[in-house]
Amino acid sequence: MLQLFKLAFRNLGRNRRRSFFSALALGMGLAILLLMASVLDGEMRQAMEGTIRLQSGHLQVRASTYNEDRTSLAWEDLIEKPDEMARKIASLEPVAAATPRLFASGIAMSGDKSQGVRVIGIDPASAANEPYIKGLVNGEFLKSDDRDGILIGLPLAEKFDLNVGDRLSLLINTSDGSVDTQNFVIRGIYSTRTTPYDKSTVFLTLAKAQAITRTENHASIIFILLKDRAQTEAVVNALQAGSLQVKTWMQMNELVLQTEQFADAYMIVLFLIVLAITATVIVNTLVMAVFERTREIGILSAIGMRSSRIMAMFFAESVLLGIGGIVIGLILGGLMVVYAANIGFYIGNMGVSGMLLGDRIYAHLTLGDTITLTITALVVALLAALYPALLAARMEPVQALHGGKK
Repeated sequence: MLQLFKLAFRNLGRNRRRSFFSALALGMGLAILLLMASVLDGEMRQAMEGTIRLQSGHLQVRASTYNEDRTSLAWEDLIEKPDEMARKIASLEPVAAATPRLFASGIAMSGDKSQGVRVIGIDPASAANEPYIKGLVNGEFLKSDDRDGILIGLPLAEKFDLNVGDRLSLLINTSDGSVDTQNFVIRGIYSTRTTPYDKSTVFLTLAKAQAITRTENHASIIFILLKDRAQTEAVVNALQAGSLQVKTWMQMNELVLQTEQFADAYMIVLFLIVLAITATVIVNTLVMAVFERTREIGILSAIGMRSSRIMAMFFAESVLLGIGGIVIGLILGGLMVVYAANIGFYIGNMGVSGMLLGDRIYAHLTLGDTITLTITALVVALLAALYPALLAARMEPVQALHGGKK
């Protein structure tokens, strides 16, 4: 076997440039696949984590009649005494944070500019507010006793040309169907690097949001974050009671999950296209080698080398090309993935209803994807050698020798 690989290495060395570019083609194909897989995984991972942290949580407890699409403020659609319920849920060991939130629709106004916004009443002391606290770019976070302060996103502040300390008028729907208007002082400006969300979401303290919407001691949901997603079903079973409904992150993020499944299927097609192009290059290289060495193959057949041995020789050449291409691909792909993981790709404001995408996509390459794609590249190299190997093995010695004299 070692002698066979030595012979294969010598044969590839006859035309080093062609062999190098064949291995390079496989390497570039593998590098592109690694980058594509890492970017897709990173995008879906980022979308899911962002949506959970900012929008859905791992779990939500709601009134059975609550409809998030209508942002209902009717008392029968809200949770009564949400603080007590949140404390009980937070006492469960798998729960990292449980906090009441009140949602209302409104319009932010400054001068002659206006913007439709989602108003969220929050408990400023909750650990669930970490993305906004860490994302503060100016000012300070809301305090529990603040009745005049508001927290707005950076895109909204830039659109209205506002800064910390400026005033912003807010027109909000109330539980009785009327509209209330009040001026607020901007306490802080945050950025989660998710432009659509930051542009349309403002925060008030829960007490102030309840007062202005006339929903005293009520909240839209209990927002729950878990220490581990795997504990989702266990916590759901512990919370199922009464007329309330419990929604899981999977139920609330069906669009993200469906998009991930569609993207996986779409990427498989792209993978096959890239691999087919790569295989074509290797086939071309080995077929040219077969015709260049027709006389040699005829001599080997004439002195008794079996067809299986001739086939094995070409498969050995393909293995060496594959190994060389894989090494090149891992180096090139690794460099591209490192860049994409640290610098990312700027996509700007590409908001999609039902899922949150950041302004940048960062790659995330798993060991499983790396191993799978590496093995796939080697298998493709071997399959690409099948036709040239059969072509060489089926040559008649006399005809091969005759062809070599021409």
